[in-house]
Amino acid sequence: MKFKAFLTQDGVNLLDKRFLPSLDKIGRVCHLYLTRDHAIFLHNLLGGDGIQSVAQFKKEVLFNDYRISSQNEDRIAFAIDVALLHRALRSAQTIQLQSQDDTAAIQIKLVKKLPVGSLNPAPFLTFETKGLRSAVVQDVPISKPLSRADVVQLQTALDAAQDLPQTLVQVPDLSQLQNLVERLKNVGELLMLAITQYGDLHLQVSTSLITVGSEFRKLKVLGIQADAPSGDQNLSAPTRTEMAIQRGEALSVQVSLKHLAKSLQCHLAKPDCAFYGISPQGVCLTVIFQFFIPGTRLTDKSISFHCRLPVLDTGSN
Repeated sequence: MKFKAFLTQDGVNLLDKRFLPSLDKIGRVCHLYLTRDHAIFLHNLLGGDGIQSVAQFKKEVLFNDYRISSQNEDRIAFAIDVALLHRALRSAQTIQLQSQDDTAAIQIKLVKKLPVGSLNPAPFLTFETKGLRSAVVQDVPISKPLSRADVVQLQTALDAAQDLPQTLVQVPDLSQLQNLVERLKNVGELLMLAITQYGDLHLQVSTSLITVGSEFRKLKVLGIQADAPSGDQNLSAPTRTEMAIQRGEALSVQVSLKHLAKSLQCHLAKPDCAFYGISPQGVCLTVIFQFFIPGTRLTDKSISFHCRLPVLDTGSN
């Protein structure tokens, strides 16, 4: 089982300034899954009741001279502490800048070493900053690489996590939505969220004393969509939503406000837009972040990032 590659400068910037801060907000420990073509950061796909997240990069986005080999179709996966990974990356970058050596490069590879005070070698993801005159090595401890069976299970979970809801709506500015969710957290812990095929997003928190909600209308819709009935325009938001659910043109679920707030921390990855959707039968709430090729409105297909929030109650659907 071998892996080594050199980080590109764009890859260092993407991880350091955008994705690692975002992933750390979702959970301290994640799986790093390396294949022949992709590097993938995964949260909670092998268990746990928290947010599932998948950040996937084509290898060329992050690496040069990418080499991987294993007896499991050149697939390697292991658990890693996101904060420790980020700290090592930043340190390697600082050393690279201070070296004033144009040839300095950051190499990343899997190694086994004997930890201080131990008799058994342990696996590490090692950063080696090389220049003409010096090299500095930093080791990030990782879990034992997953077995063949566990990698197959991880790949199966990843394939299942790629399924898209039938209707997606483009949510408003993420910072605006984040401010709303922070206010709603002061009211209660559970949020009823509904999405209609007309492009409506309805958020509501209820307690025994008060109900507070907000609605965004006429949002961009991807997938199955419908025209809003003209006779519903003067009805209240909850009534319109309930009628849309009864017509089979909307779904609603109940999710944890804490989970939703955590997913909104993904704005640190600086996506260009985001879409919300509810999977059939209300299995989960899916949040998809979209990135554009710089200077265009074209989707950058070399990067993908999405979250799936567990549902506490399927509500009415």
